[in-house]
Amino acid sequence: MLFPKKVKFRKWHTMRRNPKKGKTAKRGLTVSFGSHGLKAMTHARVRSNQIESARKVVVRRLGKTGKMWVRIFPDKPFTQKPPEVKLGKGKGDPVGYEVEVWPGRILFEVDGVGDEVAIEALIKAGKKLPLRAKVVPRSVH
Repeated sequence: MLFPKKVKFRKWHTMRRNPKKGKTAKRGLTVSFGSHGLKAMTHARVRSNQIESARKVVVRRLGKTGKMWVRIFPDKPFTQKPPEVKLGKGKGDPVGYEVEVWPGRILFEVDGVGDEVAIEALIKAGKKLPLRAKVVPRSVH
C-alpha cells in the first residue's frame, strides 16, 4: 500500500467533508502519460488500500504489455478511535493514509493495450473506489 516515508505532523485537521457547489480539482485534469484515464466525477476521500485494490485490478487486466500510472498519492493521515470508546479523551490514533479527490481529477492512466481492454480495466478499477468515475481518452492537441 502507498504511504509517505516521513510526515511532519502525525495527525491532520479533519477539514470540511462538504464539497462546495462547483468546487473542482485545480491540477491533474488531463491525461498526460497514457492513452486512457479514469476521471473522478464526485468528491471523495480515497484510502491507500482502495487505491491498491484498484491498481491490482488494472494490472491484472493489462497483462505484460500494458503500462499503468497512478496519478494520486495518499499523504493525509486519518485517525480512528478503538471500538466502544466513550466520547472525549482526545483524538484517535493514526490508522492509515488517504487523499482528498475532487471532481475532474485523473486517478489512473493506462497505455500499451487496445481501447477495449483499457476501458474495461479502468471501469473495473472505478468500481473499487468510493466515488463515481468515468473513462476518458487522451485529448489530441
